[in-house]
Amino acid sequence: MNVRLQPGDAAPDFTLATDTGDMVTLSSLRGRKVVLYAYPRAMTPGCTKEACDFRDSLASLQAAGYAVLGISPDETEGLAKFVERDGLTFPLLSDPEHKVLEEYGAYGEKKNYGRTVQGVIRSTFVIDEDGEIELAQYNVKATGHVARLKKQLGLD
Repeated sequence: MNVRLQPGDAAPDFTLATDTGDMVTLSSLRGRKVVLYAYPRAMTPGCTKEACDFRDSLASLQAAGYAVLGISPDETEGLAKFVERDGLTFPLLSDPEHKVLEEYGAYGEKKNYGRTVQGVIRSTFVIDEDGEIELAQYNVKATGHVARLKKQLGLD
C-alpha cells in the first residue's frame, strides 16, 4: 500500500539535483512555504500543461510567499530541455530512483488507460514554513489543477 501524507505530517526532507545540476534541499527552504508537485514525465502533453500553468501562476504564488518545485523521475538533462523549451521559471528536481517520490506516496500503483501500472502518481504537496504538510493531493488532473490549488490557498 502506498504511503499517503496527511496535513500535519512532517514533509520528508530531501536533497535532489535540479535541471541546472544545482542541488536543492527541502530543509534549506524552512521559513518559506513550498508547493512541491510530482509529475510523470517531462515534455508530455499533460505534464507540459501543468508546468506551464505553474509558470504562468508563479508571480502570484511567489507574492504569497510560495516557492514552487516540480519533481519527476527524469534525468537532469531532460529537465533542462523541458525548462528551455517551455520557458519554465522554477526548479525541476530529478528523482530517477523514485526515492523521494515514494516517500511522498507519489510513486506506486496507478491506473493508466484501464491497466494497473507502476509509475508517478500526479500529486501536489503544500509544505508550510515549519516543514509540515499543509495540503496533500493525489491523482490530480493536470488541466485546471493550478487554478484549483490557488483557489484552495485563497490566492485567486
